Amino acid sequence: MFTLALRSVRQRPGRLLATLLSAFLGAAIVMTFGSLQDTAGAPGVDDVSAETLRVSSNVVGGYGALLVFFAVASALTVNVRQRSAEITLLRNTGATPAQIKRMVVGEAVLVGLGAALLAIGPAMLGGRVLLGLFQDSGQVADGVDFVFGPVALGMGVTVTLLASVGAAFLAVRRATRAAAGARAGRGRIKKAAGIAALVVGTAAIASTFTMKATAPALMAAPAYGAILLSVGFAIFSPALLRGLLRMFERPITALAGASGYLAVHTMRHRAAQLSGLLMPLVLFTGTATAALYMQAVQTDAIRASGLTRSVEDKNVETVNLVVVGIIVVFACIMIINTLYAETSYRRAEFGRQRLAGATPGQVLRTVGLEGLVLTVTGVFFGTVAGLTGLLAFTAVRTDSVLPEPGPGVWLLVVAAATASTLVTGLTTARGALRAPAVAAASATA
Repeated sequence: MFTLALRSVRQRPGRLLATLLSAFLGAAIVMTFGSLQDTAGAPGVDDVSAETLRVSSNVVGGYGALLVFFAVASALTVNVRQRSAEITLLRNTGATPAQIKRMVVGEAVLVGLGAALLAIGPAMLGGRVLLGLFQDSGQVADGVDFVFGPVALGMGVTVTLLASVGAAFLAVRRATRAAAGARAGRGRIKKAAGIAALVVGTAAIASTFTMKATAPALMAAPAYGAILLSVGFAIFSPALLRGLLRMFERPITALAGASGYLAVHTMRHRAAQLSGLLMPLVLFTGTATAALYMQAVQTDAIRASGLTRSVEDKNVETVNLVVVGIIVVFACIMIINTLYAETSYRRAEFGRQRLAGATPGQVLRTVGLEGLVLTVTGVFFGTVAGLTGLLAFTAVRTDSVLPEPGPGVWLLVVAAATASTLVTGLTTARGALRAPAVAAASATA
């Protein structure tokens, strides 16, 4: 089956392009921060510089590994679902579920290894730039030279391959296991994971009130809590989306007419598939809102006290901004990749709608309305998660209920999420509508 996987990748490389892009960017980020470990371990590096480099590498590297898995899993899940006809044909010709798993996992290994090799050059360049930023801000001594060694390579290759293999195994397992008991088992595990994320996230945010206002780790607890709440909401996103659709079905239908009716019923039936898009939206909104506003509150509090920011304060700010930047990039990639693949996969559905009497304009309005509802849902629950952590941090750090910074940052976060969703969805749908309705309706995924 590995030979079949090699031929499949060689014959149709475009099918795995989204997975390659996700794995490439993930490997580049992991290697970039892994190189900080190599640099910190070089001879002659002072203790303060080495500590700064190691802390940044450990924190961001951990986030990077998690985000690589989510990004690759999102792309591979859509890819495997689109290949349902191919998988069914392989099963009918005698292939066992284990053989199909080996084929898909083999494809993921090839793509992950290729992505890791392609990421070496950009990671070396990114590591040099990142070291320069630390040196310009005074957090690392000017005499420290950049080193790209075995730690960076090992982290990049290992994390990328493990994420690719794990994501491929889970994706193909979902496609090949159709028994009702298996679905129920997966549902219980997913529900337990969602509840655990919500409980631990709430506990982390509550622990903020037991800490001192000047504690160095004060920002960590509410930030991690906001991220875990975002993960919990993302896991339960299909049920949350269905609930919102039931509440607002009539207003949406009244305002948008036939397009609104079609959008509501389509999203209700595709809620499970759309959860792959809601997850990055919720994570992006929640994490960006919490981290950016917490850092603004922290900076204002230090400035108001008249104290000079320490090296540790600068490290925390740098790490926070970099983490937010990574999440923004990966969330946008996951949104664009998932939405592009999902919308392209609906080419036949759009063709059947047109044959049933829908105009191209009505189809585009339906897609746009779906994107708007998804964005509102993701932004709402992401904002709830981020705001919960932010309010706890603000109350302890400043003895105030609301943060002083205005809604400008939040509006930028919402604008980025909305643009990524609507532009990708409408552009892809417009391209799918160029084909004649009859040809599109008879096309396969």
